[in-house]
Amino acid sequence: MPSADRRTTFWVALLAWVGCTADSYELAARFGDDVALRAGTYEVELGSPEMLGFLVRRAATVGGPVHRARSVGSLLATRAAEVRTSMVAHCQVTGQLAARLGFDPAVRECLTQTFARWDGRGEPAGLAGEDIALPVRVVHVADLAEVHHRIGGVDGAVAELLRRRGASLDPDVVDALIDHAEPLLDGLPDESSWAELIAADPAPRPLRNAELDRALEAIADFVDLKSPWFTGRSREIADLAAAAATKLGLPEADVQTVRRAGLLQGLGRTGVPNTIWDKPGPLTELERERMQLHAYYTSRVLRRMPALADVAEVASMVQERLDGSGYHRGISGSAIPMTARVLAAADCYHALTRPRPHRPARSAAQAALDLRAEAAAGRLAPDAVEAVLVSAGHRARRASVSPAGLTPREIEVLSLVAQAATSRQVAQQLGISPKTVGNHIERIYQKIGVSTRAGAALFAMEHGLVVRSPAP
Repeated sequence: MPSADRRTTFWVALLAWVGCTADSYELAARFGDDVALRAGTYEVELGSPEMLGFLVRRAATVGGPVHRARSVGSLLATRAAEVRTSMVAHCQVTGQLAARLGFDPAVRECLTQTFARWDGRGEPAGLAGEDIALPVRVVHVADLAEVHHRIGGVDGAVAELLRRRGASLDPDVVDALIDHAEPLLDGLPDESSWAELIAADPAPRPLRNAELDRALEAIADFVDLKSPWFTGRSREIADLAAAAATKLGLPEADVQTVRRAGLLQGLGRTGVPNTIWDKPGPLTELERERMQLHAYYTSRVLRRMPALADVAEVASMVQERLDGSGYHRGISGSAIPMTARVLAAADCYHALTRPRPHRPARSAAQAALDLRAEAAAGRLAPDAVEAVLVSAGHRARRASVSPAGLTPREIEVLSLVAQAATSRQVAQQLGISPKTVGNHIERIYQKIGVSTRAGAALFAMEHGLVVRSPAP
């Protein structure tokens, strides 16, 4: 293939399934678990009687008897016309993403043919044979071969390609892959590295600064298509968190990291089915465990990109809590940097003030009370909470709020510890037990995000909390 076609093939392969989030909500309402639905489609051919049967079986398991009967009847009467509609939506939004990322018309045109078939029975209807762009025909074969190679090895992939040769797949492309099946398929790594992926791009063009921010904004918008309950969520969290980070006086680089992490913190939600996100009632224990995987998925995706390592660290901590009660790692205290504390507070406030399928939105005033209660309970950082609330338009609490939400007694303990006083010496000076001093120190370290006396001393000096005891 000419170099231009090779580059188009590369990007079509990467972008073709991005639009899956666009119709997840509708598909889940008709067919249940949208992730499982898409996995199952690799066993049947698009536009075939087997595909219709597969969809009917899925629809027959969702909802009550009346809902199931209507869904099955509609599928049979229209020969799954609503599924074709979702394919069109998928292609449209994928093309929009490609346009926002600055791809040339060749890539965008190919993406409109994602669901075409060699025999013309796909979408767009009637598009067949060599009228389908060659990069699309190559991606169709590669996509199917890769999945079935993971399931059944080289023999499994070849058997599936031969079964679909001349129907949904271009015979010449199938033959070309089969002629070199072993070196091509067995040479695939279990999980491609970022370096290998970049090396495969015939003409890479790195994104920097403002270009990168625009690309991340586009990705955030498409992630939020996963469910109507998430519309606009990522951008709004990102902007709120960045404003709060600025109010706290964080360095400009940290503010940028917080905003980018806010844009990407929801990336892992695409790996959790909509039957969980859109459920109107409480989640079961198993559903809750699956839901909590979204933070892990976000981390796993972003950590493959070295340029976003700092962003990945913060984005994957959005559900962590200072007392260790969060997820997915259950870390606590000083292990959670200020950037992640701000993002967690912004995410929590945004979630409280937006409706969810199982509850209405809280008022801004009630959300502020709830957020401050989380800070008082030791789960969210008090200074991050106050910065988020002020950034969201709430009145700042009067100057009674100390740095990191430290109590007057904790400030006394911190001042002495910063001056290298031992727990016994602190206890003697303040008239409390050494055990109580130890409890205070643990809470202080947790609140200010440090784990050593030196770190505590720096915090105390920075905030003017070192009070010298009078000479005897």
